[in-house]
Amino acid sequence: MAIDNSVNVSEAPERESMEFDVLIVGGGPAGLSAAIRLKQLAAEKNKELSVCLIDKGAEIGAHILSGAVIDPRALNELLPNWQQMLPSELTTVTEDRFLLLKEQKASRLPLALLPASLKNSGNLIGSLGQVCAALASQAEQLGVDVFAGFAATEILYDDEGTVIGITTGDMGLDKSGNPTSLYQPGMNLLAKMTFFAEGCRGQLGKQLIERFDLDSGRGKQTYGLGLKEIWQIPKPQHQAGLVVHSIGWPLDSRTYGGGFAYHYGENLVAIGLVVGLNYENPYLSPFDEFQRLKTHPSLSAFLKGGKRISYGARTLVAGGLAALPELSFPGGALIGDDAGFLNAARIKGSHCAVKSGALAAEALFESMNDDVIDYARFKTEYRQKFERSWLYRELHLTRNFKPYMKKGLYLGSLLFGAEQLLLKGRTPWTLKLKQADHECLQEAHNFQPIDYPKPDGVLTFDKPSSVFLSNTNHEEDQPCHLKLKDNHVPTKMNLPKYAAPETRYCPAGVYEIVSIEDQPKLQINAQNCLHCKACDIKDPTQNICWTAPQGGEGPIYQGM
Repeated sequence: MAIDNSVNVSEAPERESMEFDVLIVGGGPAGLSAAIRLKQLAAEKNKELSVCLIDKGAEIGAHILSGAVIDPRALNELLPNWQQMLPSELTTVTEDRFLLLKEQKASRLPLALLPASLKNSGNLIGSLGQVCAALASQAEQLGVDVFAGFAATEILYDDEGTVIGITTGDMGLDKSGNPTSLYQPGMNLLAKMTFFAEGCRGQLGKQLIERFDLDSGRGKQTYGLGLKEIWQIPKPQHQAGLVVHSIGWPLDSRTYGGGFAYHYGENLVAIGLVVGLNYENPYLSPFDEFQRLKTHPSLSAFLKGGKRISYGARTLVAGGLAALPELSFPGGALIGDDAGFLNAARIKGSHCAVKSGALAAEALFESMNDDVIDYARFKTEYRQKFERSWLYRELHLTRNFKPYMKKGLYLGSLLFGAEQLLLKGRTPWTLKLKQADHECLQEAHNFQPIDYPKPDGVLTFDKPSSVFLSNTNHEEDQPCHLKLKDNHVPTKMNLPKYAAPETRYCPAGVYEIVSIEDQPKLQINAQNCLHCKACDIKDPTQNICWTAPQGGEGPIYQGM
């Protein structure tokens, strides 16, 4: 159950308010594309439309982390000249390699045996954060009010239960929640329509799904945790446009996941690992599995003599079409990864996010009459536009990917490959996941602890030095944004039953078991938080709720 921060506007404390026609929460590809498309349509129809977009990062792009191999289709539709807005050129994919790894060996899978979803011809490699910064500049030129550094912390409703906006978080509170000399109250941002584009496992999106029962009858949503580093490597080892994906080692065959290495730019390699958060072993540490991955000869050969220049981690939503919730509700809609628009079979989501934002914008214009929005019509228009789009067709073709992979690496790959290569995804059945990720974690007595090698500081690293590269910062004297529903659960339940898994699934060392007067206690190092949301998803007792800290805090990713 989510911690519900909803507020009836008639009962809300007195705050300053600003009103807009449309409010967008989140400055990722979905929110920015919605803002741009709204202004494009307003110009086409010679209509005045006020649009405001807020983002919790210190700047647009600061919290954006993606692989990133980008399918340009949706951006080409939205802004045909979008690449000319970027500070540096993206790299065109020149070669695909798909590897099955054993501990010291690798087998390259023939491209002819790979489903089309795993091929990247025509795609681009670069920084999605830089793309978002460029889109924000374009949105501002079109007249969108873009405000970075403002976290949306509460949803506002009218007396009928219609969403009418959000409240931004208070600034300058001490750890006990009392105002300091730096106190600044949040504002009420009001709108006729609010698009929620917070990204994966959005704080407010989670509340909306629960309040309006938007996921009723759907499959269980599932997630992955993506860990990524950027390396500058010697020129002879760089192969511009090379895309490498791997499955197998270091993960066992029951744990979904895979590695990647993308060569782009001026001798840059983005290397990373995605671990499905429906894993069973509580001793598994995604961060340490990633460090092990880099020691494989097939990948370490790229990195030898190189320098690690950036690190980050972020969850990604992976349930696909069967897990998509209802997309709208009175007064608002979910777009991008807040809804679940990511194609896990393609390991891509930015093009899905862009398209969903544009579709929501177009549906809104179809539902407006003399500045009055027909919410029932918007619900129908948004759903129908999605179902008639190439986005729906793409997600429909790969809809069974995650349920198949739940059967294990080898059987799942065989079933999905057969469906895609022989039947082209046109099966008469749609499979649904029946367990949430936190329900998949088994008790510690079923497993042996994993002995991870100590980092060498050359190829493998520890969490503190990695978090340092993410430029993460939080003011320590503020309320902890990682909320425990019950302070006793971590030591009374999670520690004895699951061996304190929060100390391992967190990729930033936020959670630590310490001894105080010979009694174990969970210490939360909230200042290290990368805002990845893994704790909110994987905590087996669902006792941890991630909430937004002060606006502008968290990582400031460079080139992610």
